[in-house]
Amino acid sequence: MMIHHLADVQSSNIGEHTTVWQFAVILKDAVIGKNCNINCHTFIENNVRIGNNVTVKSGIYIWDNITIEDDVFLGPNVVFTNDIRPRSKQRAGYADTLIKQGASIGANSTILAGVTIGKYAMTGIGSVVTRNVPDYGLVYGNPAKLKGWVDESGKKLQPQDDGIWISEEGQQFRQTTNGLIKI
Repeated sequence: MMIHHLADVQSSNIGEHTTVWQFAVILKDAVIGKNCNINCHTFIENNVRIGNNVTVKSGIYIWDNITIEDDVFLGPNVVFTNDIRPRSKQRAGYADTLIKQGASIGANSTILAGVTIGKYAMTGIGSVVTRNVPDYGLVYGNPAKLKGWVDESGKKLQPQDDGIWISEEGQQFRQTTNGLIKI
């Protein structure tokens, strides 16, 4: 683990081979997995869980009740919210936000409190995500809308017959109400 001398890391729950860069602030109850890269100018609150192999680019604040699973990429200046009805000095409980395994969140995307972004899903740059994103879903825009499907490497899938999608490598996926599943 490498923690830059200009970082303020109060948590002892940080996995091996994780790097924390200058001007990052990590509060004492945050849990961060192995082999993560926490870039400069980030803030991670107490009730935050970050999995293994996660990249948190610069300018991101991760608030209470946000869970980020393994292999997630958060582009620069992603904005998370955790309070659906914010008022100064009034806290009514925070919504749970979940970013599932392998998801990639584009730079400057805004994620509404309480949203789940499915596994291997991708948001385009500057997206405003106000609804759940299905597994392997590709969303972008304001508000973000489903525009297609991607595989685990982020490449767009092509439609086949009867709700079947196929990757460049020939991997097939079946469309379900929760997104795509490999077949």
